[in-house]
Amino acid sequence: MRASNLALVLGEIHRRGPLTRAALSELTGLTKTTCSKLVGDLVEAGLVVESGALRDGERGRPGVEVRLSGDRVAALGLEVNVDYLAVCIVDLTGRVRQRRQVHVDNRGSRPGRTLADLRELAEAAVAESGLSIAGAALAVPGPVHDGVLQHAPHLGWHDVHVDLGMPLTVDNEANLAALGELWFGSGARDFLYVSGEIGIGAGLVVDGALFRGAYGFAGELGHVVVYPDGPGCRCGARGCLEVYAGQEALQAASSMERAGEALGLALASAVHLVDPGRIILGGVFAPLFPQLEKPVERVLSARLGGMRTPPSLGVSELGSDAAILGAAGHVIRQVVTDPAPYTSTRSAPA
Repeated sequence: MRASNLALVLGEIHRRGPLTRAALSELTGLTKTTCSKLVGDLVEAGLVVESGALRDGERGRPGVEVRLSGDRVAALGLEVNVDYLAVCIVDLTGRVRQRRQVHVDNRGSRPGRTLADLRELAEAAVAESGLSIAGAALAVPGPVHDGVLQHAPHLGWHDVHVDLGMPLTVDNEANLAALGELWFGSGARDFLYVSGEIGIGAGLVVDGALFRGAYGFAGELGHVVVYPDGPGCRCGARGCLEVYAGQEALQAASSMERAGEALGLALASAVHLVDPGRIILGGVFAPLFPQLEKPVERVLSARLGGMRTPPSLGVSELGSDAAILGAAGHVIRQVVTDPAPYTSTRSAPA
């Protein structure tokens, strides 16, 4: 009961912002005495702080506001990408306290060595932050099942059990980037996020929640076949979107026209299938959007115009930070959903 009540109180503060104890009692349905005990536990744990005076619209003296604290507990977001390693530390208020990125070619790298380098980068960031890390999440460029990176063709990794010597959630880069966009970006609650990196992935957010599919592998947009007779792809198929619009293809292209058309074809298929409210382009697609926009919209209109109006097309402002922010945000949501492990076990039940 105490654990669920702690989550109830912290959840209201996380969603609504600063609240008085009286307001928390009214919103949660808990007694003022119970709320006061729970807030005390959260303050002691460093998850919230009391400061200033806030009027609730009631007569009498204003109450003291209770808000999230960014001074003690934080989340660690990590990413292994094909050409870089990245780390960020985000406190409970959503403020980025540390961000580090090292450019390195991870193609054909040894997983153990690469993960050791990432851990060293993370440890340095944590030490400098001075914050207590509640947990970590890692973004990787491939499908993940039960903590195992099943296939990352651009890294040359297969069936890698990811272990950093710390409690860790591991997820696909595009999934976490979509969550980063949801929590730190545009604020849209229904969209298809398309991540343009060496590989291309997508994350579908429906009513504020990530859609993963039956086996967690939804969103492999880069391996949608756009030209069946096209060049071979690293996945073994031919004519995949990645061959035409992945980062390496874009760097070699003299024009963005063919890449934009291929991206438009893949997006048209996705729109027919999942009907997103909005399409948000991230990663390398964001800075290239002025060159990609016209061919993408032309193909979308041609393929969808007879049946429906194409969804709005926009770009993410998070750049290459989307995945590590989504990773850190995932940990923050875990703390908000279950704060009991971070509070004193000596407190009386509430």
